[in-house]
Amino acid sequence: MPPAHTGAPVIPGASTASFPASAPEAHEPGRPGYRRLSLALFAAGLATFALLYSTQALLPAISEGFGVTAGQASWTVSAATGALALFVLPLSALSERFGRTRMMTCSMVIAVGVGLLVPFAPNLEWLIALRAVQGAAIAGIPASAMAYLAEEVKPKALVAAIGLFVAGNSIGGMSGRLVTGWAAQVWGWRGGLLTVGLMSLACAAAFLVLLPRARFFRAASLNPRAVGRTVSGHLRDPLLLRLYGIGALFMTVFGAVYTVIGYRLSDEPFSLGQGLIGSIFLVYLVGTVSSAAAGQLVGRLGRRGALYLAVTTTAVGLFLSLADSLTAILLGLVLITAGFFAGHAVASAAVSRTAKTGRAQASALYQSAYYVGSSAGGTLGALAYHSAGWAATVTLALLAVAGVVTITLYGSHAARTARIAALAAR
Repeated sequence: MPPAHTGAPVIPGASTASFPASAPEAHEPGRPGYRRLSLALFAAGLATFALLYSTQALLPAISEGFGVTAGQASWTVSAATGALALFVLPLSALSERFGRTRMMTCSMVIAVGVGLLVPFAPNLEWLIALRAVQGAAIAGIPASAMAYLAEEVKPKALVAAIGLFVAGNSIGGMSGRLVTGWAAQVWGWRGGLLTVGLMSLACAAAFLVLLPRARFFRAASLNPRAVGRTVSGHLRDPLLLRLYGIGALFMTVFGAVYTVIGYRLSDEPFSLGQGLIGSIFLVYLVGTVSSAAAGQLVGRLGRRGALYLAVTTTAVGLFLSLADSLTAILLGLVLITAGFFAGHAVASAAVSRTAKTGRAQASALYQSAYYVGSSAGGTLGALAYHSAGWAATVTLALLAVAGVVTITLYGSHAARTARIAALAAR
């Protein structure tokens, strides 16, 4: 292998890849390779996140189709997000050994292949099992994509390339719910899932055709002990633990609300159809705006101030959603979504800044906590709704919000104590 060049771009989550002196330059805007790479990763993000949440807008129809409760049907979402949480860390380690493109390709092929089988599940148990396999496969995409971009794209173009990948994630998550909702209104919930599967198949084909080969990846040997030491070190870091907790609790709120909202709107007094329920997820566009604004909020208010604003916005939205008014519910969803995405952006960015070593593992642990929160919120929120209605789901979400406030207050106290101790030691 040619000698390394020290100018390799590196971001959190990337391996210590380097540029061979004799190799072509890294991708940058204006060149065909950069356009192909950006479009390929956009397609990957769109396909995988459309698949990940494909059943969420269809839960009322799945409940009716299999004759099961909201809590039981919610496992079709929680199984996928839970498996993703479980597999993202080991797959991030495997991508260091076997390559980013190989990991992403295998993940994409398996996730889409399972997605084409999901509509034909004979019962709820099979549907949940297939969704778990799908979530495990999808975990290979976020585990590899950021590192691939860091290795293949020039530093000055890296933010834009990552932004397009994240846009694919958010648009995929939204469109998966939107497409399934309207398709299910015409062809039933199985037809909705098949539509998303076919859409993802087209995206996967584009990904496989467009993705440039990796030129700067250098395989690393797998060292489970070293990875274990790094992970245990992160889990002993008080600030990282608080950030993981904040991410999990924010996602508990989001998972509970968006898993159950379909039941709320399909019941009296609203009785909305699947298409309109799926359209509710257009509110996700608000999250794109609030995520982008998170950096400015931190600049003005500080990290903790931005978190307090995020939880306040979320809590106000939860209270608004209690009204038996479609307008109030929609406004509540806008505030919940804005607060969640802002809080998530602040917490996830803080993880990358806090971890001084092993940033790939630190980011993977955050993603694991994040999707554990999604699984817990979806299942517990649905159980609460089945037991005592929407007010019980909101109560669960407010408890998670209170948890974020408690963690943030404790962090403020710990930082103040540390400053006082440092001054006293001078």
